[in-house]
Amino acid sequence: MNRTRATAGPKPPSRHRPVRWALAVLLLASAGCGRGFGEESGDALARDAAAAEAKQLNTELGHRNRVRDAGSIAAAEIVQQAQDATSDAGATVRREALAWSGRTAGNERATVDVRFVVTVEERPPVSVGGASNTAGEATVCYRYEFQLYRYTTYREIDCPSGAAPPPPTAAPVPRVPEDGQKRLTAVLRTATPQTLAGAVRAAFPQGWITVDTTVHEGALVAAVGVPAERDCLLLVRTPAGKIESPGYDRIWLEPGETGCRTGLYVSPPR
Repeated sequence: MNRTRATAGPKPPSRHRPVRWALAVLLLASAGCGRGFGEESGDALARDAAAAEAKQLNTELGHRNRVRDAGSIAAAEIVQQAQDATSDAGATVRREALAWSGRTAGNERATVDVRFVVTVEERPPVSVGGASNTAGEATVCYRYEFQLYRYTTYREIDCPSGAAPPPPTAAPVPRVPEDGQKRLTAVLRTATPQTLAGAVRAAFPQGWITVDTTVHEGALVAAVGVPAERDCLLLVRTPAGKIESPGYDRIWLEPGETGCRTGLYVSPPR
């Protein structure tokens, strides 16, 4: 006989779902073949949960391909993304940034120290001889190290005493202005081959923004970008006067490639 199984709709992705999953596995493992039956130590389960969360954070921090100072990394990727995660098994994980220094530029390194505070609720057995655990807690600290074009590494360190300091503030990330396309379009509409370069630079005077212009087969071409952030705006005014935004493979914005230059249009890589 055919049986119909109801399936739940897709759940939205959650940055903290791996945390809850890991905690649930750790805290319910005693019901399976791993730890056997009997009362487990809540402190031991809390330590395991802290280690699982620390490993998960290391995975999330991943490969570093942007220049950032440690405070910005801590603010945007550790503090801002952190929230207390409570599993169905009754454990709560809190993470705190304790110290940060350095930056990911050239051969420099950045470090961020993170404290994980885990509490585990008491879980009585649901049947005679069933799995259970005592209430417990653990406080474990790790140092995360970052270097440009390397994967994040981490190691356990001694936890300092006292409360965590006020969280850092992320430095502004340089970008092409939000109205960049509007600005560049206005310039291209009125520019001549002789005034193009100066007019584009005047519209984008910021020192961190690069400007590259050329005239190609009667078309005026302008590329405006922030190379360190792979941020690039490329527009063309055709001989007929139409403003176009030609597509290009963003891989060519990576270090060592074409970069944000008019060559993306004039002589695109093949």
